[in-house]
Amino acid sequence: MKSLTLAFGFIGLASTAVADVTVQSCNRDVTFDKVPTAAISNDVNLTEMMLVLGLADKMVGYTGISGWKTLNEEMRSGVEELPELSAKYPTKEVLIGADADFFFAGWNYGMKVGGEVTPETLAPFGIDVYELTESCIHIGSKPKASLDDMYNDILNLGAIFQVDEKAKSLVEGYKAELADFQENLETGDPLRVFVYDSGEDKPFTAGLYAMPTALIEAAGGTNVMDDFEKSWGTVNWEAVVEKNPEVVVIVNYGKVTAEQKREFMMSNPAFADIDAVKNDRFVALEYVDATPGPRNIEAVKTLSQAFWGN
Repeated sequence: MKSLTLAFGFIGLASTAVADVTVQSCNRDVTFDKVPTAAISNDVNLTEMMLVLGLADKMVGYTGISGWKTLNEEMRSGVEELPELSAKYPTKEVLIGADADFFFAGWNYGMKVGGEVTPETLAPFGIDVYELTESCIHIGSKPKASLDDMYNDILNLGAIFQVDEKAKSLVEGYKAELADFQENLETGDPLRVFVYDSGEDKPFTAGLYAMPTALIEAAGGTNVMDDFEKSWGTVNWEAVVEKNPEVVVIVNYGKVTAEQKREFMMSNPAFADIDAVKNDRFVALEYVDATPGPRNIEAVKTLSQAFWGN
């Protein structure tokens, strides 16, 4: 019997025979007695994790992408054989109607605490749920965001779908690529960085538990909202002005373009004294780069280039 228990970044291997696989999903242990064959993923970054592991043939569809942002050509080619079952969050009926046996989602990534789609509401219909590690903060404590969150999800998916070696190879490759990059990265004192996701009356941003905090730190910066003890959430502009960020990272998705978000900050007199505005220091990350997924290492490089020019 093979029994795996995967916690945040740690792998425990019980035996070598093939049988049940148990992974830790947020505050639950979930046991799989067979490899899912009718999986559904929600959101673009979670779907990319499935694709990078070569799991398209184990999927019956995906949800929550076109309603928020647009698939790029790379993603489109990976999922061209799969239907999008819901443009935004799926209903329980959508998942049941697709005869799904697995749902890869997260809290505020396709599921809401107290909503109709949760691990508990799907269990009676034979649909197991694996939850995105970054999102676990919504239902319990976890360490601050780190790239280990993404590595953990890749490894857990590898265990669930019994493509362990592929998952381990990917994670080892990501770690080696990041280490090589950081070895040659020339930085100064950590730059003060604000993440502008959306919103004009109040900005929606990334806090201590959101992946951009880890990406910014890996690139030699500090998220000025790392005292905001949430993953993604709304703050007020007064706090941003007080923090005086030197760089603004714009998360690019949805109807308002990154350039429109930059223009909003550049043209508003309330932000005129912010160093990032005075020096016109903005950098855009695509949504799929800023959320946990295979593009996170490239995102670190993009940020580093904007921060330090290397």
